[in-house]
Amino acid sequence: MNASEQLDATFAALADPTRRAILARLMSGEASVNELAQPFSMSQPAISKHLKVLERAGLIERRRDEQRRPRRLDARPLADASAWLENYRRFWEESFERLDSLLDEMKSQQKAQPPIKRGKQR
Repeated sequence: MNASEQLDATFAALADPTRRAILARLMSGEASVNELAQPFSMSQPAISKHLKVLERAGLIERRRDEQRRPRRLDARPLADASAWLENYRRFWEESFERLDSLLDEMKSQQKAQPPIKRGKQR
């Protein structure tokens, strides 16, 4: 999978709140399918489908432990997504800094101009 496809797969996997919740759970350590399914009101096959999406995206790994096949988080694709988003964060930061400078310049110009005298109104 190339970098662009990996990024697409990561964001597609993160688009679902159930998958995000599974990843959050796996941050505390590996878990079995039954353990991951426990907080959700859905069948084990439905959870397994979510796990397959996360595995294809490279966000989780399956380990074989005798009869158990626990899953664990692999955060490397999240680091790549974060780096991609960082470019946009910098763009917005620089845009806001330019806007702040422009507003400061406008305030300075406004202070430098004499107040407008208004005639008496009838």
